[in-house]
Amino acid sequence: MTNLFSAGGTGLRSKTDDVMRNLFGRTQQDSQATGSPTVLTGPRMPRHSSAWKDLLKYLKSEQGLRILDIGPTSPTNINFLTTLGHGVYMADVVNEALRGNWLSAPDENGVAHFDVEGFLDSNLDFAGREFDVILLWTTLDYIPEALVAPMIQRLRSCLRPGSRVLAFFHTRNQGPDTSFCRYHVTDSDSIETQETTGYAIQRVYNNRAIEKLFVSYANTKFFLAKDNLYEVIITR
Repeated sequence: MTNLFSAGGTGLRSKTDDVMRNLFGRTQQDSQATGSPTVLTGPRMPRHSSAWKDLLKYLKSEQGLRILDIGPTSPTNINFLTTLGHGVYMADVVNEALRGNWLSAPDENGVAHFDVEGFLDSNLDFAGREFDVILLWTTLDYIPEALVAPMIQRLRSCLRPGSRVLAFFHTRNQGPDTSFCRYHVTDSDSIETQETTGYAIQRVYNNRAIEKLFVSYANTKFFLAKDNLYEVIITR
């Protein structure tokens, strides 16, 4: 099971670990004992993000939103978003999806199949909770193909109508700016990228393919970026 933490939106506590508890009452330390957490290895590098700038206006105009932040645990994100008065949940989806323990034994044709339902039920079961914002980042570039469409639908099912998803997509699968990164938010039009485990991009989507991924959602808005990324806000 992935580390799924929640932090309330009633203000900061004295210790970050006090608010980073998953839905089953475990602390971060307890959860990490059952699996290897993603290691953040690189320095933080600022990059301009028009999509984050747009979403930040929304986050500052509302109170008490429930936010799902997909990625390795980021105390920076937890502290910032709870200070704005929102509740935060975190799920380290890419790390868990690529661990290998979700693949079946090869069939008679030598093909191993990904246990999609088992993964979703263990890692994206929010016990009936609904979210107002999902920070998806570049997750869909790195997870197994079999998981992409089911994950998009699972996330849709836990979003309130009118909720928003922030997603990034690489325009190339090799070269600069293609390393798997953790994104840390800031109180500006920039976010900070930090390299983590060296996962490879598994596929590249163009604009039309991204729209098709979210065809069951209400709207897809693209933002210009200069570093080989599509930035997208999808509205439920």
